[in-house]
Amino acid sequence: MNPFLILQLRPETEASDDEFAAILAKGGLAADQAHRIRLDQAAIPADLNLQDYSGVIVGGGPGCVSDPEDQKSEIEKRIEQAVLGLMPVITGGDVPFMGCCYGIGILAHHLGAPVTKDRYGESVGAVDCGLTDAGRTDPLLADVPDRFQAFVGHKEAVQELPDGCTHLAASGPCPFQMIRYKQNVYATQFHPEADSDGFETRIRIYRNKGYFPPENADRLIAMCRAADVHAPEKILRNFVSRYALR
Repeated sequence: MNPFLILQLRPETEASDDEFAAILAKGGLAADQAHRIRLDQAAIPADLNLQDYSGVIVGGGPGCVSDPEDQKSEIEKRIEQAVLGLMPVITGGDVPFMGCCYGIGILAHHLGAPVTKDRYGESVGAVDCGLTDAGRTDPLLADVPDRFQAFVGHKEAVQELPDGCTHLAASGPCPFQMIRYKQNVYATQFHPEADSDGFETRIRIYRNKGYFPPENADRLIAMCRAADVHAPEKILRNFVSRYALR
């Protein structure tokens, strides 16, 4: 099989390494079945050909596409431009794509839908999600129950379903938890790769990044440890299984 291209946006090495390990484990991938690019450290090669890959997975990160340009760091600007630069090829060619958290904002923004902090932000923690009618029949949601918990934590959100997208999952606080564009381009607001240990790591690393009051970190860690979050990882496994033989 061709490798999967994994693009990472986190400038914090501990968080980036933990996320990469989680994507491999939950997706059922060996290290030699993935081509990892940390966009905070390296540019996307000019000669990169997406047809050489089984699919593209984009991880999460602390940046927000809705932030004013003068409030973005140079690293955040570079990362955003790199991912957005691939989206015309991905959406135009219906290239298999899984955007996790930050990826849904990138996809919606590219498709012209509003991504803002006006509504639907969610505090760090586990949230109850539910499948739509379309979600119940989507191959990436096979074996995912109608109701499930997922880890979230986001300041911005998609405000309207982008044109050409199918709505697959929702939560009470945030209606657009998972969407699909055409047949193969997917994005989630929640973190399909995250388990309690991984989310604890992120809470420690991002405790001073504005997602929650720093003094709440220990309470959030305890809540995450008590949460039963297993269903979302099936989405990553289904994504890899479906496109590995492409």
